[in-house]
Amino acid sequence: MEYRKGVREMKYGSILKACRERKGWNQEEMAFHLHVNQSDISKYENNVKEPALSLFQKWATLTGSQDVLVAFICGMDGVSILTNILSTMGTSIIGGFVSFLL
Repeated sequence: MEYRKGVREMKYGSILKACRERKGWNQEEMAFHLHVNQSDISKYENNVKEPALSLFQKWATLTGSQDVLVAFICGMDGVSILTNILSTMGTSIIGGFVSFLL
């Protein structure tokens, strides 16, 4: 996470990873569907490489996470987005994951 003007902001990588995991795909499967290398997926998810908006859109479409794309573009904070994603995965992991991120 990075801090800007007193507001905690999550990088896009954690959001992309949560979307991929919600779909149930590993990095190799995501890379196959996006026609990129697995190492690129890792770089995106670890905030080493910034994806083009078109790739972010395709990622969201493939994982059924278009709502995440809209929330991200509209400026919704990362923790709120992740909480919404994780709520669809089951409540048992939400608390631990969000605590880990904070």
